[in-house]
Amino acid sequence: MGQNQEQATATLELRGKTYTVPANIPIREAIRRAGLSPEAVLPVRDGELIPDDERIRPGETIRLIAVISGGSVAPSPEKE
Repeated sequence: MGQNQEQATATLELRGKTYTVPANIPIREAIRRAGLSPEAVLPVRDGELIPDDERIRPGETIRLIAVISGGSVAPSPEKE
C-alpha cells in the first residue's frame, strides 16, 4: 500500500526539459526537488497558475514558465 504512494510521480516541464518528481507534495517543494528555484519559475496547470502550496497529482505534467525580470536599458524620456 505505501509502496504505490512512494512510486507516484508527476512531471515538471521547463523549456523542453522534463523533471520527474514525487506526486502528492506541494508544487513549491516539487520544484525544489527538481533542482530549480521556485522564485525563478511559474507553475501552470491547464493554463492556470498553481498556488505554491497546492499539491501536484500523480501522473500529471506541470508546465513551468521561466520568470524574466529586468528593466529598460534606455532612460525614460523626460517631459518638459
